[in-house]
Amino acid sequence: MQYTTLGKTGLKVSQLCLGCMTYGEPDRGRHAWTLPEESSRPIIKQALDAGINFFDTANSYSDGSSEEIVGRALKDFAKRDDIVVATKVFYPITGLEGGLSRASVMQSIDDSLRRLGMEYVDLLQIHRWDYNTPIEETLEALNDVVKAGKARFIGASSMHAHQFKQALDISEQNGWARFVSMQDQYNLIQREEEKEMYPLCLEENIAVLPWSPLARGKLTRPWGETTARSVSDSFANTLYDATDEADGKIAERVGKIAEDHGVPRAQIALAWILSKHVITAPIIGASRPAHLDDAIAALNIRLTIEEIAELEMAYVPHKAVGFE
Repeated sequence: MQYTTLGKTGLKVSQLCLGCMTYGEPDRGRHAWTLPEESSRPIIKQALDAGINFFDTANSYSDGSSEEIVGRALKDFAKRDDIVVATKVFYPITGLEGGLSRASVMQSIDDSLRRLGMEYVDLLQIHRWDYNTPIEETLEALNDVVKAGKARFIGASSMHAHQFKQALDISEQNGWARFVSMQDQYNLIQREEEKEMYPLCLEENIAVLPWSPLARGKLTRPWGETTARSVSDSFANTLYDATDEADGKIAERVGKIAEDHGVPRAQIALAWILSKHVITAPIIGASRPAHLDDAIAALNIRLTIEEIAELEMAYVPHKAVGFE
C-alpha cells in the first residue's frame, strides 16, 4: 500500500479510501443492495490486511447501520490509532431531521460516535451544502466539535467552488477550524471539478477524496451492461444518463486500454484518477474481494501520456450534478 498525508494535516492515509456505503443492513435506509454485517466484515478485514487505513462512512448510510457495522469491525480488527475514520452529517435519518444547524451537527456527531463505538472521528464532513442554515452557524458548530475533541478535522463534500471558498474564508476570518478535505464526484465521465474546484483545492492544499471514481460501476463493464445494483440505483441515473452517447465512447476506450494491459477495466479507470496530482485518495466501493484486488492493483499501473489523452479525448462538458 502507498500512503500520503491528508492535505495540510499530519494524518497519514492510504492512497485508497474504503467507502463504506456498501456495508449496512439492507432493511434499513434506502439501499436494498447493501451487505449485512456478516458479509461486510470479511471485506473490511481484507482492506485492513492490504494496508488500507482510511475508512469513509456517513450517519445516513443505511440509517446508521453502516457506522455500527464499520465501528464493530474496526474495533475487532484494528487498533484505533492505526486507522483514519471519516463520517458525515446532513441527510435526515431516524431521530434526526438533518441539515447543518448547530443542533443537528451537535446531535449528529454524538450519535455517530455512539454508533461507531469511538471517542472521536478523524474527519467529520458536511455531506452537502445546507441552503436553509447560515454557513456561519454551521462552521462555528463544527469548530466547537473539533475543540471538544469529537473530531480531529472537518471536511466538505459536493458543493460549488464559490461556496467552498466562502466557507474557507469565513473560518479563517474567525479563527475557526477550516475544511481540510473535499469529497466530490470525479471520474472519467464526470470531470467538471477540473474547472474551478480542483484549482482551488491545489491553491489551498485541500485533500481531494473523489467519490464514484468508477462512475457507479459504469466504467467496469461493457457500456449498457447492467447489474442488480445498477438497475435499482435510481441516484446513478440522475448522474450519468444525460450524456450516455459520449460516455459510452469513453468506456470503450477504457476497455481497449484494459485489454492492452491485460487487466480489468476497473484498474484502468482507477489508474487514470490516481495519475492526477490533485487526488489524495479515491473513495472505492467493494462488495466482493475482487473489487479490492482491482483497486490495489491499480496503484501500480502507470498510464502513458498517450493513453491518458486517449481516455480523455471523447469527454464533453457535463451538467454538474450530485450536490444540489
